[in-house]
Amino acid sequence: QVVGRLRKLSGRQWARLAVLAAVGMVGFNLAVLAAEGSAEPAVPGVFVGCAPVVVAVIVPALDGRRPAPAVVAGALSVAAGAFVVQGWGRTDTAGLLWSAAALGGEVGFAVLAVPVLRPLGPRLLSAVACGLAAVESALLALVLDGRGWLRAPDGGEAAALLWQAAVVTVVGFVFWYVGVQRIGAERATLFSGLIPVSAAATAPLVGTGGYGTAQAAGSLLVALGVALGSGVLGRARAPRPVPRRP
Repeated sequence: QVVGRLRKLSGRQWARLAVLAAVGMVGFNLAVLAAEGSAEPAVPGVFVGCAPVVVAVIVPALDGRRPAPAVVAGALSVAAGAFVVQGWGRTDTAGLLWSAAALGGEVGFAVLAVPVLRPLGPRLLSAVACGLAAVESALLALVLDGRGWLRAPDGGEAAALLWQAAVVTVVGFVFWYVGVQRIGAERATLFSGLIPVSAAATAPLVGTGGYGTAQAAGSLLVALGVALGSGVLGRARAPRPVPRRP
């Protein structure tokens, strides 16, 4: 059944999947790493926190409809809250440009997936995207680094890679695309604002930071934006969800 579904994909759909992997996965991660080379981590974090605003405008435009005012307002609140939680930091022009590229990757990860979500479903789409991204990353590394691109990780690196691969990537992507399928890309992207909130809330537990007044205020803004944009605080017109695969 899986093979049959993959065979039914057109060349255009395969191209979209390849671009999705290149932009939303490989490109996004490379842009974040490059941004952090000359900017503090909060800078790309603030840019990526603006993704709900961009998605709230782009997705309806591509679908031939107007953005839902409540969703746009919620997205603005989420973006503001993410900024308050993370703050700003040292950066330069390169850091700003790479951070903007990371924002583009985050937006692409949501927007490019919508047309191929119905024929593949969340689990198969996640598997295909991860597979294509792995091949693209390997080819890019081979071109740029030659034979030195692959080495055996030590124990700590292996544990971190396993967590990134199994939880952050596989589980996270499946849940993400289930959310997009059920409530639409605009609303699902609002929940990305919870990432800096979660990081700030757990920072004291792992000894990497504190949770103060700014973090609490930003968390409230994110929560308000998610509630407003998702329709909990009003009867906003719901964004069109992605039809499920028959």
